[in-house]
Amino acid sequence: MQGSAITNTYGGNIQCQGPTLTVTPYLNRTKSWGLPYEYSYPDPVYDLSDLNDDGRLDNPGDVLFFKDTRTGQKDNHNWNLGLSVQATIPLDQGLQRRCKEAVDTQLAIQQQALANKRLDFEISRLKHCGELMMKGIRFAKGSPYEKVCRDVRVYRPVPHTHSIPVTTSGTSSAP
Repeated sequence: MQGSAITNTYGGNIQCQGPTLTVTPYLNRTKSWGLPYEYSYPDPVYDLSDLNDDGRLDNPGDVLFFKDTRTGQKDNHNWNLGLSVQATIPLDQGLQRRCKEAVDTQLAIQQQALANKRLDFEISRLKHCGELMMKGIRFAKGSPYEKVCRDVRVYRPVPHTHSIPVTTSGTSSAP
């Protein structure tokens, strides 16, 4: 793997680079040959005759003919199969620990924000469904939206009053 380590991004500007293990299999094929490519070459056949049996060639260096001799030259094929393994490990574990703590905090913030939005939605649904029910407005039975307000109940508060006895206070005059 060339370049920097793999970066994980969690929102809130938090990015962590952790340990990375890269495994890369490969298969290569090569073909090679020699140039100039020759299947055969003319091989001279020399005159080795000693007709007078004196132990010396009668015509030294004379070529009688050329015979075709194979060179043995051929293409070479090669297959390579292998596996490349690379491990990248950050050396500062303190940075890794703090980054993981920041990730945990960021995820908790995101979960709380989601819970707050869910609560806002449920309270809004409750308010709107309740107000509409008090006005006698409801979804028709069998409507796909009937279930939106199905669990909402409207209770009219019972008037709660107390009578407070009225007392009159006497007036007094100053001497």
